[in-house]
Amino acid sequence: MSRPIQVTLDHQALYHNIQCVKSHAPQQRIMAVIKDNAYGHGAIWVAQHLTSLVNAFAVSSLDEALVLRHAGITQPILLLGGFFHADELPLLVKYQLETVIHSFGQIHILQKSSLKQRIKVWLKMDTGMHRLGFLPEQMLIAWRALQKSELIAQPIRLISHLACADEENNPLTTQQIRLFNEFTQLFTTETSLANSAAILALPQTHADWVRPGIMLYGAFPLEESKTSPLQPVMTLHTRLISVKHCYRGETVGYGATWRCPEDMRIGVIAAGYGDGYPRHAPIGTPILVNNQRVPLIGRVSMDLITVDLRTQPQAQIDDPVILWGQGLPVEEIAFHAKTIAYELFCNVNHRVERKTQ
Repeated sequence: MSRPIQVTLDHQALYHNIQCVKSHAPQQRIMAVIKDNAYGHGAIWVAQHLTSLVNAFAVSSLDEALVLRHAGITQPILLLGGFFHADELPLLVKYQLETVIHSFGQIHILQKSSLKQRIKVWLKMDTGMHRLGFLPEQMLIAWRALQKSELIAQPIRLISHLACADEENNPLTTQQIRLFNEFTQLFTTETSLANSAAILALPQTHADWVRPGIMLYGAFPLEESKTSPLQPVMTLHTRLISVKHCYRGETVGYGATWRCPEDMRIGVIAAGYGDGYPRHAPIGTPILVNNQRVPLIGRVSMDLITVDLRTQPQAQIDDPVILWGQGLPVEEIAFHAKTIAYELFCNVNHRVERKTQ
């Protein structure tokens, strides 16, 4: 038999979350971000469920887009990272893929290309994130170069990305919005700025297209404490595989970092950092046993986690355990582990069996 740890994916939660996007941005077109295998949820599975509910998909690169095309996904697909080499251009044409243009190097490749078919592009403006994109003073140069190219389909669309949309009243967000609006108002074309946090909190950024990512999967993207309108798509669950009686003063786990304060029962769970649970999750991180919270104790090891069962006197081998998801928000685990929900989702190992419902 296989190990009891599993991921369960809930398509009804996915539908609920996309309806939440639509309720906040009812006039906008939706580009669902499903890069990195849909944040660990399965890009094909997510795309198949959303194909009739969104207007386009966004991925990181060509290889991710080809996975979707080969699975029969026909919706427009945008490469957020753009193309990297000239030999990718024929594939963009063949598979009708759209690309972000974020550097003069890409424009140079386009100018040298002998392709006859046109490519749809989104020109990216660096409004303050300082990763990909043209600085404001470079944008007109890039725009004009693309307009002159016979390889570029018109109109050219405009895109940027917010660095701090999850933080309320961050001045950088105000600056980014201003810079983007100042440039985009010069042209009649489609634009996109809003990520998940901006969809929920910054309606002035919604523009023509919104790009929901983490919110599709049920993780709340805003820092301030609010009741989340989202539902978890992924539940990571397993079972107790051992219940031990330990005595006061005995230690648990590698490094003997946790010592029993009294005679007590310890639960051993079939999960560990080899499955994608964060190794650095500290003592006290909550875990659900029989839908009741118990604290993690000792260090997370590759295949096993230990928990304090003093509040679960009836717990026994094979009882259900939830590590995050239904009943235990992934954001809470991320907070304890000093990371983000994105990383937890993406780190779930391929050895963990996936089931859908």
